[in-house]
Amino acid sequence: MECRVKWVGTDGMTFVAETGSGHAFVMDGAVEGGGRNLGPRPMETVLAGTGGCAAYDVVVILRKSKQHVTGCEIQLKADRAEADPKVFTSIHMHFVVRGRDLKHSVVESAIKLSHGKYCSASAMLGKTATITYDHEIVAE
Repeated sequence: MECRVKWVGTDGMTFVAETGSGHAFVMDGAVEGGGRNLGPRPMETVLAGTGGCAAYDVVVILRKSKQHVTGCEIQLKADRAEADPKVFTSIHMHFVVRGRDLKHSVVESAIKLSHGKYCSASAMLGKTATITYDHEIVAE
């Protein structure tokens, strides 16, 4: 896996990331940190990537389990250390899984498998943060 991050402009703190898969996105700092608020903060992208990794796993597992899943959303809340490096110290993931006739035990198992076995982002962040999760199922 490869990624290139380039500082764009010498008057702010805006960076463009170009991924090995050919996609690009902008990151920026807060105004009080010299940025112009043109994109998410770098650590926000780390948190979002962790949510994406876990949601991906859950959807794949539910599909393989023959569950009729129509939606998966994760609401993440994280706390960071006050001193540098300001690593994540706690992360809570609230999964909202939508679908028809979803089995509670299968959804719960999918989330546990993502957290405990498949999500590499959670595994890495779990070295500094306590990661908790819960879920709700919305029938459609």
